Amino acid sequence: MGSPEEEASMKIGELTGVPGAKHARKRVGRGIGSGHGKTSTRGSKGQKARGSVRPGFEGGQTPLHRRMRKLRGISKTGYPRGIFRKEYAIVNVGQLERFEAGETLTPARLVEVGMIDAVHSGLRVLGNGELTKSVTVEAHHFSQAARQKLEAAGGAARLIERT
Repeated sequence: MGSPEEEASMKIGELTGVPGAKHARKRVGRGIGSGHGKTSTRGSKGQKARGSVRPGFEGGQTPLHRRMRKLRGISKTGYPRGIFRKEYAIVNVGQLERFEAGETLTPARLVEVGMIDAVHSGLRVLGNGELTKSVTVEAHHFSQAARQKLEAAGGAARLIERT
C-alpha cells in the first residue's frame, strides 16, 4: 500500500484477483503424470465407470417416482377431481379500511388499486380485521362476519349474481 495519491492513480488493467481464488480445471484422462490418468477418477469397473447412469436410476430397484402413489379417482361427474374447482379472489374486511368513507368498491376497483390481481371465479369478502368507515362493497360472496362488520360500520354488502 502506498500513499493515497498512488492508490488513486491505479488503473483498471492492473487489478488482479485474490491469490487462490481461481482454480485450474481438472483435466482427466491425460496420462499417468497428471494424477488423473488411466481410470480418469472413475474407479475400477462397474456401471458408473463404463457409461452414464441416468438420473433417478436406483440399480434395478423400483425407483422413487414409481413407488409413490398416484393421483387417482374420478369424481361423480366423470371428470378428474378438481377440474371444476372455483378460485376466488379473497379480501378481508380489515383491508377495506384504507378506502374513503362512502366509496363503492367493485371487483374492478379492487383490481385497479392492486388489492387483488384478478377476479378469477368471483370475489369473496371475509370478516378478518376491523372496519370503522362506511363503504359499500359489491362481491360474489360475503361471510356472515364480513356482512355484520360492514353493516355495523354503516356500509352495505351488495351481492353480485354469477353469470
